[in-house]
Amino acid sequence: MPEEWSTAVCVLAHPDDMEYGPATAVARWTAQGKTVSYVFISSGEAGIQGMHPDQAGPLREREERAAAPHVGVEDLEFLHYPDFAIQNTPELRRDITQSLQRRDPELLMILNHHEQWAFGGSNSTDHRNAGNAVLQAIRENPLPHLRWVAVADSTNIDHAVDVTDTLEAGLAALREHRAYLEALGGELWSIQHVVSNARRAGKLFGTRYAAAFELIELEPRRPQD
Repeated sequence: MPEEWSTAVCVLAHPDDMEYGPATAVARWTAQGKTVSYVFISSGEAGIQGMHPDQAGPLREREERAAAPHVGVEDLEFLHYPDFAIQNTPELRRDITQSLQRRDPELLMILNHHEQWAFGGSNSTDHRNAGNAVLQAIRENPLPHLRWVAVADSTNIDHAVDVTDTLEAGLAALREHRAYLEALGGELWSIQHVVSNARRAGKLFGTRYAAAFELIELEPRRPQD
């Protein structure tokens, strides 16, 4: 993966999306002195079975705010679109564009927007719509310094980040999602899932652990007047 950049923004559907893998790469980058920001389209308020969304949303935001510092992220924004109902709308693309313009990234990260995950399993509609909304937003309103889009856990992975030294930081971030993980039956499966995928990606790219991405390279250009 290219690392000759200083500012990145990650736009995701839900809190915890980063912690299921790509946060391990973020930990490496922030340790190098890079600035990484998180933008979440929803607050994940539909993600805890048996808990009312009005309670779950703020709780999940708090858990994400506790998770992000483990990998060196201080800037988080929540757009408060409804969880489990994310659509690629002009309003969402407008809000994504405004968030990106305020931060002016060189690297943009999204979660897999394809039908399947890199190592098997069907992707959710929220993730697909979120990723496609981001890609359409930057086509409609190009960013002046954006050079790359990194698609985490894509079925078309062609680049990777060695996260051997930062895997534990990513796992520490994941563990901060206590209520969410408890609702899933405990943290064990999620921890094993992240480690397994990191090991599989590492095997593909010749390192112990890796975070794998599909990399889309862009030419920097100025937005049209």
